[in-house]
Amino acid sequence: MSAEQVSLSIRASRLESEVRTCLRKHDISTLERHLRDKISELQQDLADARRYISDYELSETREEQLQSAKLAKKWLRAVRRLILSLSEHNIFGAIDVAHLSAQVEQLIEELN
Repeated sequence: MSAEQVSLSIRASRLESEVRTCLRKHDISTLERHLRDKISELQQDLADARRYISDYELSETREEQLQSAKLAKKWLRAVRRLILSLSEHNIFGAIDVAHLSAQVEQLIEELN
């Protein structure tokens, strides 16, 4: 099944799962406080993006859909920024950053 055939909310859930998988490679409790805070922020932003993507798909009016898309894009951009920031501390490797960022970009592009 191609990416276009899978709903945006399922793809957002997969993105969230892949981020969790990457994070499991690290003992979060041993990281510096500011990194733990960024990871918590990343996890919350992923959940918020997923929620607004779901709202986008379930919107009954175009106005609701546009508002949900705007909010989902906001959280997805924050996710992308945090992934890049955490990669500077070797939480995400270069391949992970490229793969996850591509998924984020695709979701942003399809929220119209």
